[in-house]
This record gives sequence, structure tokens and C-alpha cells, in this order.
Amino acid sequence: MGEFLPSLELPVEAGKNHAMDKITDKIAALPAETNYCSLEFFPPKTAMGFSNLRDRLDRMARALRPLFVNVTWGAGGSTATKSLELAEICQRELGLTTCLHLTCTNMSRKLIDKTLEDAKALGIRNILALRGDPPRRAEYRDSNEPQTDDDEEEEFHWAVDLVRYIRKTHGDYFCIGVAAYPEGHADESHPLGQSLEHDLPYLVEKVQAGADFLMTQLFFDIAAYDHFEKTLREHPSGAFKDIVIIPGLMPIQSYQMIKRTTKLSHAKIPDALMDRLEAVRGDDERVKEVGVDIVSELVEQIKEIKGRTAEGPKGFHFYTLNLEKAVSFIVERTGLIPPETPEEEELQSAVRHNPLPDIRLLRINGSVPDDGRRKGSIGSDPRDRVIVQGRSTSYPDWEATAQEASIPAEPINSRANTLAISEGEGVLGREATWDDFPNGRWGDARSPAYGQIDGYGVSLHVTVAQALRIWGTPRTTEDINNVFIRHLKGELTTIPWSEEGFSPETDKIRDQLIKLNSKGWWSLASQPAVNGLRSSDPTFGWGPANGFVFQKAFVEFFIPSADWKVLEQKLRHPDLKDDVCFYAINAAGDFVSSDAAGSLEAEGEKEASTNAVTWGVFPGKEIVTPTIIEEVSFRAWSEEAFGIWGEWAKIYGKGSESEKLLEKIRGDSWLVNIIHHDFIDSDAIWKVLLN
Repeated sequence: MGEFLPSLELPVEAGKNHAMDKITDKIAALPAETNYCSLEFFPPKTAMGFSNLRDRLDRMARALRPLFVNVTWGAGGSTATKSLELAEICQRELGLTTCLHLTCTNMSRKLIDKTLEDAKALGIRNILALRGDPPRRAEYRDSNEPQTDDDEEEEFHWAVDLVRYIRKTHGDYFCIGVAAYPEGHADESHPLGQSLEHDLPYLVEKVQAGADFLMTQLFFDIAAYDHFEKTLREHPSGAFKDIVIIPGLMPIQSYQMIKRTTKLSHAKIPDALMDRLEAVRGDDERVKEVGVDIVSELVEQIKEIKGRTAEGPKGFHFYTLNLEKAVSFIVERTGLIPPETPEEEELQSAVRHNPLPDIRLLRINGSVPDDGRRKGSIGSDPRDRVIVQGRSTSYPDWEATAQEASIPAEPINSRANTLAISEGEGVLGREATWDDFPNGRWGDARSPAYGQIDGYGVSLHVTVAQALRIWGTPRTTEDINNVFIRHLKGELTTIPWSEEGFSPETDKIRDQLIKLNSKGWWSLASQPAVNGLRSSDPTFGWGPANGFVFQKAFVEFFIPSADWKVLEQKLRHPDLKDDVCFYAINAAGDFVSSDAAGSLEAEGEKEASTNAVTWGVFPGKEIVTPTIIEEVSFRAWSEEAFGIWGEWAKIYGKGSESEKLLEKIRGDSWLVNIIHHDFIDSDAIWKVLLN
């Protein structure tokens, strides 16, 4: 990791009020009957996503008033720099009490030490200590880190090792949280013996090692949470009698997202809740609305459970996925937003008695007609103040300096207005929630939610034992072909780049994909062309009723460099170049695309293209384009795609035949995405790739 240099510009108010706060101290200071919320964010994959998340964080902080925010940490420190950058924005720029996630497996002790020191430099006093991926330390050891006699003693296999290490090296400086699993924790995709009872001894150990609070994995089974909370509070060790337990909840953003998330986390969705989602699965907006209902009901049920099992404030942690609309509705509906302070009440009263001009006034040539009144200044907000000269103000609420009085006032950003924006109301609300659909890799790269659903970074999402059982020990490229082909045939549940099964639409092009992979062109993503099917179509339909959906065919795949040279010339041929758009990159970062002139041409570069490859037309709506492929998003994804080759290679050990093969493929391959613009001819893209 490069040297991390915290910003020197620390807002005075933020530093004074928030920089040294511990989560447990903040909770202890709340009245006993208080309800509060906290929010979790992950570092976006693109610079544009980071910029847009900064505005979103500011708006959500004003609207929802979270007690604290969490910043996630990638596996093996893969997002270390970006996580610290986001933590700095939260803690120092926005003045939010921040809890930094920290995984310990597959990380050097040097990186852990540096991260903790960087957290101190930022004023962060809260760490969520996590294990991370199953430990493979020999593969991840920092070659520059000297091996010492006590390396074995301080090797990190479990989260409890990190808790002990933080306490040993930093004493009580940090408030430490640890994860808890209401339904039990497991690494396996189909775990046997997963249960809370199995986890309990380890959870007791983490608390006795120095953990200050528990934060749960997401869940939807309220009966499981009821059993979890009751079991912990009554545990004979007494470890959990008074400890803060914060339930973690995930707003349901889309049907596919929640299916994938619950599969990865092993969280069960009760049949009654799943039936409600199944009933609306084809309409993303309805799924989100039903999801708000479901999670709001969970909050109320948890309040009742906590009322029986423990005294004191009741907290709720939300995994936002960097989106704001759903969580804003949930937090408002369930009364988790703190009441206004007397000062805020006074400000709101002033707004009510002196309303701003109606912003819906007719605009003439882009401007609102002047009402002839003098605009207010800072000195007149929230009331008229006496202007004093030659001295500083003694009573700032009633006096203003001449300089202050000369600065025009900003529009009053009332809490109600900010919340309405976060919930998507009005023109500004539309701007605030423009990236609500879709969530994940194929959305707009400018979105804070772009790229992944968990912010966890490059990971195989399986254990070493699972990987060996599923993918074997490949020794030839034919073995790699076989892994991809067996996955396409449904014989393997997962490949390193995807832990999901195929959607029904893949059946339409399965034979073509098998032919492609038989050539050693290994496909990661694809879709067939669709021309105006009804939105109710059982295979391709999506969105509201009575609409029509369209798709351009695309295929993304790894290809050997020698084959790519031939294919690139074909794609640039005058007879084809206007029908296709392509992006290609290798592990070294060499990039080419149809937007840039190739070796056969000398016409320079065109403007970078943005390709909507899925769109829908619905009554009463603008055209919806949920799937976009462009250079920025392709480049961001390619780093992870090539990184997964390296993760796969590491499970076989350095110098092994399989490790050498996978690293050779990684170095020789190009990742290519090809989009065919003719969505009327369903075979057009395959004529290019298979002939």
C-alpha cells in the first residue's frame, strides 16, 4: 500500500465534536428509550463514484442523523487505500463518527500496524475487527516484511487474534466491535452444522478478548434473531449480559441482488417474505417498495424483542450498498431519526413563519422573475441580527459582524427537505436517486454503488477446500476450457468469476457459448439480442407492466493474445466496424477499443462511447436504460477480473504446475467485451465470433 497522508484541513467543529468519539460512549450518553441508526458504505470503484458518494454522504448525514457510519475493508487489504480515503471523508470532512472495518487474514502485520496508525491520525477510534477470507498467509506474506521469532504467535487466523493484537498494541484507545451471526457462520456454500450454538464459544472468546460491541450479519428470519438475542443475554458465561448488540439489516434493492447476497451470507429468507418478493420480482420498483415494507416490519419486531431482553437505547445498522432511497424510507418510517435539537426547532419555526418563494415559479429563459425584494444574508439567518462594527460578536445569535452581514445566505437546507430529496421527491430527489436501478457491475460507472454489492474486493468467495473440489487442479488450457463448459452445462455451481447460476435467458445462447469456450475464449458475461418483447415475458421481461424491452447482444471473455490480434483486425474491418463496439485490456493495462484507431487506420480517436445494451419503454416513463457498458466501467472491472486469476493461482501454492499455468494465462490473456448494435438479428454477434 502506498503512503497514506491524511488531509491537514480538519474542520474545527468536526474535530472538536466527533474526532475522539467511541461508539459505546455515544450510545451510553443516549436516553434509555432512544432508537438510533448507523449506516455502512463501501469505497466506490471509480473516481466519479467517489465524488458522487461524497455528496450522498453529506445528504444522508443531514437527513438521517446516523449515530455513526461504517466503512468496509476489502479482503487481504485489497481496498486499503480507498477505505482510508472514504474514512477520512466521513470522519474529518463530514464530522461523522466513523468505524473502520479491518480484516486480518491474508494481510501482513506491517499493513495492520500502519492501518491502525492511519486511523489514529484521522481521529478514528472505532474498529470492526473481522477475520476475512480463510487464512492463506504463506501466499500473502509481504516479501519485504522480516520474519521474526514471534511471527507465529501473532499470526492472524481468526478475528479474536486481531482483537487481542489491537488491545496489546493500542490498549483502550480503540472501541472494538466484532461480527455476530444470528443463524451461525459458515464458509461453505452449502454448510453443514451451521448454527448459533456452534459459534457461541468463539463469540464468548472475542468478547473476553476485549470486544466492546457486537454487530450482526444481515438477516431476515426474525425467529432466528429472537433466539439469538435471548440466547446471548442468558448465556451462563455472562459475557453478553450488558454488551451492546446492534442488528444489521440490508434494504432490499432488487430481486437478484438479495438472492445473491443471502446466498453469500447464508441468511435465510422465510417463505412468507420470499413469496411477497416473488410476486413482484419482474418489477424493480415494486421489489424495492415491498423490501421497504419487509425491513420496516423487521425493525418494529426487533424493537419488541429488545424491549424484552435488554434495557437501554436500541440501535439498527443498515448495509446501504451506497444507495439512499430505500434506507431513508425505512429510517423515517420506523422512527429512527433523532428528534431535532432546540436550535433546529427554532430554525424550522423561522422557516415556517417566513417561507421561501415557491420554487415552482414559471421560468423565463431559464431564470425566475425577480420579486424585487433584497436577498437575505448570513446575518439574517435564522432571525434579523444587529450589525456590530469594530469588535467581535458577543452574542452570535443576536449580533453579526459587517463582514458576515455582507455574505449572501445559502438556501435554508431544512431537515425535512433533505429527507424528501433522499427519498426521491421532486427534481432534486430525482438527481439524488438517479442510480437506484440497477445495482452492481453493469450500471453507470458514475454511481457510488457501481461495481459490486459488498465492497469486499477481489475474492473467490469459496474456501481452498471448496475450490479444489469444484475446479480440481488444472494443468492444461483444456482443463480451463472444461471448467467453463461444465459451468455452462450446469455441472458446476460456480467459477472463480461468478458464484451464481445462469439466468433463463442464457439457455437461448448456451450452445453458442459452449462453442466459444471450446476455442479457449472463456466467457464471463453475455446476453442475447432482444427486439421489443413485452415486459411480462417470462424469460426476458422486467420493469412495470405493459412495457416493451430491448437488448443488444454482447459477450465478454478472456482470449489468448495471439487470437486477439486476429480478432481485432476482423472487428476493425470496414464491413464490420460500424456494427460493433469493443473494449479490450490485458493484465499489464494495455487498452484498445473501437473508439481508438487501430493499426489498420489512422483516423485518430472518436469520443468515448457509452452503450446502453438493455432498455425498456413503459407507459408514463422516460426510456429506462438499466444496463450500460462503457470504457470507465470496463476498466474498473478489469482490475478485479485479472486479480481473480491471481487468487485462483494462489490456492495451489507457489511453483506448482497449476499456479504456473494460471499465472501464464493471466499474463497472456486479453479481456474483451464486444457489443453488436444489430439487435434485430439475433445471430449477428455469433456470425462474427464463431465463423
